[in-house]
Amino acid sequence: MEVLRVAIVEDDVATTEYLCRRIERAEGMRVMGTFASGDDLLRSLSELKADVVLMDINMPGTSGVDCVREARLIRPDLQFLMLTVFMNPAYIFEALRAGATGYLLKSTPAEELIDAIRDLHRGGSPMSSAIARMVVNSFQQEAAQPIQDGLLSAREREVLDGLAAGLKYKEIAEKAGLSTETVRVHVRRIYSKLQVRGRMEAVRKVFPKNR
Repeated sequence: MEVLRVAIVEDDVATTEYLCRRIERAEGMRVMGTFASGDDLLRSLSELKADVVLMDINMPGTSGVDCVREARLIRPDLQFLMLTVFMNPAYIFEALRAGATGYLLKSTPAEELIDAIRDLHRGGSPMSSAIARMVVNSFQQEAAQPIQDGLLSAREREVLDGLAAGLKYKEIAEKAGLSTETVRVHVRRIYSKLQVRGRMEAVRKVFPKNR
């Protein structure tokens, strides 16, 4: 079985130890390194053997957002999942623009965190439901670009509705009577057709103001 390699960037020792325990217990996952600051990560980046990096935002020295921005230039292969206490939209948008592809609250249950890491590695954009709704509401206040009629199938529209509502893949699957893997396939097709990289870009492109 292929091992999903994870690195953790977090200045709180207790939080780092907790994350290490949870990840090491998960099947097919391994912690490849822990870093107390963004600067520590950047110094070790070229040698780091990892697929996903869990990144705090507020740390000594280089902020988590700035670290993601710099790290993506050096290691575009890495996927960054922000793990933080901040629900401020400014932090969220800045992190996404910097290159993060997921954003979870530190209060996220361990099982959901593990699922989110796997989802991110498979090409998803996991977000805590409250954060996803906040971002969607912000996007819906702006005018969207209309897309060509018939570009998305009825099923793809249904899946995209679920994404816009902030639902997780599992919740969309249960609502639509599909498997979670089938939902992931639909999501990848949606992103490809819309020429976007993630959930929020897709929602912003499709749904008009005051939907």
